[in-house]
Amino acid sequence: MSKFDYDLIIIGAGVGGHGAALHAVKMGLKTAIIEAGDMGGTCVNRGCIPSKALLAASGKVRELSHNEHLQSMGVNVGGVSFDRKLIADHANDLVAKIQGDLTNSLKRLKVDIIKGWGKVLASQKVGVITDNGEKVFTTKEIMLCPGSTPFVPRGVEVDGKTVYTSDQAVKLESLPQWIAIIGSGYIGLEFADVYTALGSEITMIEALDQLMPTFDPDIAKIAEKVLINSRDIETYTGVFATKVTPGNPVSIELTDAKTKEVVEILEVDACLVATGRIPATKNLGLENLGVETERGFIPVNDKMQVLKNGEVVPHLWAVGDANGKMMLAHAASGQGIIAVENMCGNEKSIDYRSIPAAAFTHPEISYVGLSEPQAKELGKNEGFEVATAKTFFKGNSKALAEKETDGIAKVIYRKDTGELLGVHIIGIHASDLIQEAANAIANRESVHQLAFNIHAHPTLSEVLDEAYKRAS
Repeated sequence: MSKFDYDLIIIGAGVGGHGAALHAVKMGLKTAIIEAGDMGGTCVNRGCIPSKALLAASGKVRELSHNEHLQSMGVNVGGVSFDRKLIADHANDLVAKIQGDLTNSLKRLKVDIIKGWGKVLASQKVGVITDNGEKVFTTKEIMLCPGSTPFVPRGVEVDGKTVYTSDQAVKLESLPQWIAIIGSGYIGLEFADVYTALGSEITMIEALDQLMPTFDPDIAKIAEKVLINSRDIETYTGVFATKVTPGNPVSIELTDAKTKEVVEILEVDACLVATGRIPATKNLGLENLGVETERGFIPVNDKMQVLKNGEVVPHLWAVGDANGKMMLAHAASGQGIIAVENMCGNEKSIDYRSIPAAAFTHPEISYVGLSEPQAKELGKNEGFEVATAKTFFKGNSKALAEKETDGIAKVIYRKDTGELLGVHIIGIHASDLIQEAANAIANRESVHQLAFNIHAHPTLSEVLDEAYKRAS
């Protein structure tokens, strides 16, 4: 018999913890998972899942309301109406189903689910504060998967009703006529897509000088045209929302990012704060092992082992948003599996360059690997030149058949070897198309090889086929 209660205790049952637990059972580890809140964490309850349900429903409204587009295909549709509550129920029902499926998959594999607040007490010792007091467990390995929470800047007061984060927005409890969205990243863009489809007016506020600053410049340029300029959205760039006061109306003080002078006071019906996320790493007991966070993130190496002063802390691992390597649900799941492999003695590390990401706007945006500025910086440091090739959806037979021709596919590669460094897509089904490119980057393939792959015709995947051929 083992002297430990468990081989592995996971703190946090989000996507990262769930993926790790499933793989741990596969590897023969006796596993427990501790969760203080809702099973499934942010992704299932307040992130990916409900937001995609809202985007799917509002996307249907947008499509059926676009009479000119439908009539060009010979389709006539009468007036389109929708029920806000039923759209919200669709998202809530999906959350309940996925949450149930996730919980049942753990129970089926005999993973012990412990409800309560878990924290590290010492090496190989975990405490859980439950409704019935504190319980203490011993374990060979501890994995921290606490996730993240929305970041609310100083000066912004959130009441959850008129000023709120994505946590509340996914519930779609109201449809204000005029909404300010602070931040033009993925979260801000997706909610702008939902709200405009359902008839709201948007004011988007970005602190940096350009909208969508994290996107590849060519993608951001087209996204601004098709996702913002063509819709009922006004934008501010280079300004901070330095003071946001809930109420009717909501008051937003805008301050110039350079001069620090107040330039305008906006009064709107509601405000969504979409300024990113921060790690939920407080009260985990890290201090009991002398581990210090870096800007709130838990330092880890490529094996997902927690570090203290650059040295590995034995038997302690951290995956997902809490380590800040790549704040995506599927990255967390991948990290959890890598961590389990390493604790079982199988040396593995994660290749962040080959992990894709997507925004589920209409049309979608996706990318994998490096942006053009990042690739050029790498080339400068390593002594190679970077080249790009672009293809347009308006030249793709399937996109033409769908009459969905807004968008491009852009490939970034090394001039000398042809190695694929990055792929960026905006267009119909971009989120599905990107995986092919992710697999190519994972294998460090060259555009010269990729140009000989044969794609089905007519399919949207041919936008990538054409891009590889132009590059080779």
